[in-house]
Amino acid sequence: MEITKKPIKITETILRDAHQSLIATRMTTEQMLPIVEKMDKVGYHSVECWGGATFDASLRFLKEDPWERLRKFRDGFKNTKLQMLFRGQNILGYRPYADDVVEYFVQKSVANGMDIIRIFDCLNDMRNLQTAVKAAVKEGADAQVALSYTLGDAYTMEYWMDIAKRIEEMGATSICIKDMAGLLVPYKATELVSALKEATDLPIQLHTHYTSGVASMTYLKAVEAGVDVIDTAMSPFALGTSQPATEVMVETFKDTPYDTGLDQNLLAEIADYFRPLRDEALESGLLNPKNMGVNIKTLLYQVPGGMLSNLTSQLKEQGAEDKYYEVLEEVPRVRKDLGEPPLVTPSSQIVGTQAVFNVLMGERYKMATKETKDILSGKYGATVKPFDPEVQKKCIGEDAEVITCRPADLIPDELDTLRDEMAQWSQQEEDVLTYALFPQVATDFFKYREAQQTRVDQTVADTENGSYPV
Repeated sequence: MEITKKPIKITETILRDAHQSLIATRMTTEQMLPIVEKMDKVGYHSVECWGGATFDASLRFLKEDPWERLRKFRDGFKNTKLQMLFRGQNILGYRPYADDVVEYFVQKSVANGMDIIRIFDCLNDMRNLQTAVKAAVKEGADAQVALSYTLGDAYTMEYWMDIAKRIEEMGATSICIKDMAGLLVPYKATELVSALKEATDLPIQLHTHYTSGVASMTYLKAVEAGVDVIDTAMSPFALGTSQPATEVMVETFKDTPYDTGLDQNLLAEIADYFRPLRDEALESGLLNPKNMGVNIKTLLYQVPGGMLSNLTSQLKEQGAEDKYYEVLEEVPRVRKDLGEPPLVTPSSQIVGTQAVFNVLMGERYKMATKETKDILSGKYGATVKPFDPEVQKKCIGEDAEVITCRPADLIPDELDTLRDEMAQWSQQEEDVLTYALFPQVATDFFKYREAQQTRVDQTVADTENGSYPV
């Protein structure tokens, strides 16, 4: 029997998720730009280069304007689609924003060069995605909805198939299985991809992390089951808490019906460029060798790698490292109490921190964090299972009003107010969006930018007056 040829497409993550996962998103624009021309010749389906934590890290740690980074990428990638990660109603921040801010952010992202916007919600509440999806479609971008993949009684194949149908009805142009914790094992990937292919005609992309050690095998089975695109990272920043290696996956499918057609010699040149950057990160301590190994606890406790490190540091601060396994056992209980949400930003931090408090206080929910109360009040949206009524009563009281509508329906338009607040710093239309997401960090950056410009202007003036040596 002849097998139909179906080349697998590749989304390259080295300019976003790979360095976010391994070196805390610290790669600078200037480190990336020299290799863009070569990357543009590869023939990738897309290059993920923006969104996620890159926006915050650019401003906070690198003193770079993320919008300027996007424009430079757009100038360099003349033949390749650019892709970003977008947290639904939270955009790239940590709170839900009014619809007018979400719409304007999408508009400006596309105007500055973005082609594919991957939109997800930490609860898989479709209502938190609709504004961003509509805006992306309106602006002519590809609106990809990501399913936050997780395990649990509620997450049956019927659940995933139903959600895929709803995504198609919403007007999205493709679906991504977003396996942020590396929980999707190979044969389950066959089952899931086959079920989604049955439920929808939309292209299916798979994103996973190597944390638990199974990711490359998962990709192999997913591709055989008909997945259309996989996310990979160039080998110097692959594996560990990052993605499987691009070159390895290209070689795996060579001379098969799934052959990518990508040139290994060109990929080798790109890898040679990034290898010194990885070595530099190792020497400086920015790349922790622990992040490069396999962490099987991810599968045992269904806790993402980043969440494990957060728990460890929280316990260390409290001098309670001996409580580590107690906390790990408490995590699934808290998750169940809070409606069994997927563990991804910000739900993973909320569940993890509450589990730490429950263990350290010696009494469950003796102290509930503000975020735990917000989830139980419906401020993040609807969970797949109901909250534990006793826990809800203990944390927010019996008479507390619980939100059942789409949370953003309760947020009035805020763009004009934000413009007024930051008017003195505005140099480009996009600055109001930078301020909306991270008011304090943005203000610090705007001050830094102004000081730099003043310095440059003074140097130019001194040179023209002859008082500065040329």
